[in-house]
Amino acid sequence: MDKLDDMASVYEFDPFTGNIPATKVEITVSLCVLYTQGVETKQWREFGRTEVIDNTLNPDFVRKFILDYFFEEKQNLRFDLYDVDSKSPDLSKHDFLGQMFCTLGEIVGSPASRLEKPLGFPPQIWIPGKKCGTIILTAEELGNCRDSATMQFCANKLDKKDFFGKSDPFMVFYRSNEDGTFTICHKTEVVKNTLNPVWQAFPIPVRALCNGDYDRTIKVEVYDWDRDGSHDFIGEFTTSYRELARGQSQFNVYEVVNLKKKMKKKKYVNSGTVTLLSFSMNAYAMALKAVGEIIQDYDSDKMFPALGFGAKLPPDGRVSHEFPLNGNIENPYCNGIEGILEAYHQSLKKVQLYGPTNFAPVVNHVARYAAAVQDGSQYFVLLIITDGVISDMSQTKEAIVNAAKLPMSIIIVGVGQAEFDAMVELDGDDIRISSRGKLFVPFRDYMDRTGNHVLSMARLAKDVLAEIPDQFISYMKSRGIKPNPSPPPYTPPGHTQHTQI
Repeated sequence: MDKLDDMASVYEFDPFTGNIPATKVEITVSLCVLYTQGVETKQWREFGRTEVIDNTLNPDFVRKFILDYFFEEKQNLRFDLYDVDSKSPDLSKHDFLGQMFCTLGEIVGSPASRLEKPLGFPPQIWIPGKKCGTIILTAEELGNCRDSATMQFCANKLDKKDFFGKSDPFMVFYRSNEDGTFTICHKTEVVKNTLNPVWQAFPIPVRALCNGDYDRTIKVEVYDWDRDGSHDFIGEFTTSYRELARGQSQFNVYEVVNLKKKMKKKKYVNSGTVTLLSFSMNAYAMALKAVGEIIQDYDSDKMFPALGFGAKLPPDGRVSHEFPLNGNIENPYCNGIEGILEAYHQSLKKVQLYGPTNFAPVVNHVARYAAAVQDGSQYFVLLIITDGVISDMSQTKEAIVNAAKLPMSIIIVGVGQAEFDAMVELDGDDIRISSRGKLFVPFRDYMDRTGNHVLSMARLAKDVLAEIPDQFISYMKSRGIKPNPSPPPYTPPGHTQHTQI
């Protein structure tokens, strides 16, 4: 059996009513196909499918359904369960196991938002006395965190579980819930016949891992895969997003412990160790770190103003294209790149990303500072990281051309999978001639195919910063500003300086 089609994309609004959702919630279910019902037509339409799990009567699925939740509406749901017999996406080719009807409000309104109901058959095919099992649904409101992380793990000296071989290990990740239960959020692939596996790097949304709460417990279980589905438990450990974000270090080497073994054997130490090999943030944070860590060395106080654009701000939900990431209008400065990253992550929790996206306000914001200091004592570099959506093209072009006369350079890094046609237009001849040098680069062009993020970031930084010295010198020359005289040579304390005649 293999995976069926990926889950359908999330509806950002209800096409029948045009309503903006109050919030989004995530549904965890056993193996099934989810259908939603149209408000007016009452027709059922497929919303999405879970992945297929081999050989088990109690499947626990990684893939989630993310639904827009409207408190004031009755949102009818239908869950159909199937036993999958082939790779065909045609549901009629598989054995129907039962179905359950409920409303989204029924799930959300259940104690701890957990609903358990028996599965049944439609009247036309119902068999008297037949029991179909139960389906368990849980819901959790999704935080506003849009961040994602890419991680890679390896293990050492895992317990040998197979009689004829070693073990076929895989890992299962769970996030903790407020009621103390755990929800599965990721499974690694199986690495065959080894006690020292290296799993492939995998990306995961932060809200899937911890719903934006960096200190929430993440539980990881390690298993030996068996063909019949009765996977042998090797051991487990716990961590948190905050711990993982430290990257490869002594803090991210975990003992895999089997409590049953520990209670039985006095000399038991562990069932092996798991090590975090690499951790990288989303492309926004990676681009920020790549460029920022180099350019911060040329700033004397390491304090940087950091602005966001294209978001609704609390408390009144007004849309802003020029807001301080740290939330402090009076002092938008962040301490070093680490300070900017922290402000960025905190801001993602509080603001709601929202269009349209206007670039001109941030360009003009920096231009106002640059215009006030044109004596050569300061030079400004504006780094804009964007997903490629631009709503004020003519104003942005004008702002960039005007900024060319000022002591400032602009770097625009495009992240994500969007088409960057609009950004490429910003890099056109008329703009580039006016603004000194290349403006825009797509981040994905720099991603190393082997998954080496350090190399990716180094390439990006090298390319986007290569023209800055020339742009700086061309500004100084255009203003006739001469370099300051060289300082006298360094003389160690206690030595007199000898002048040779």
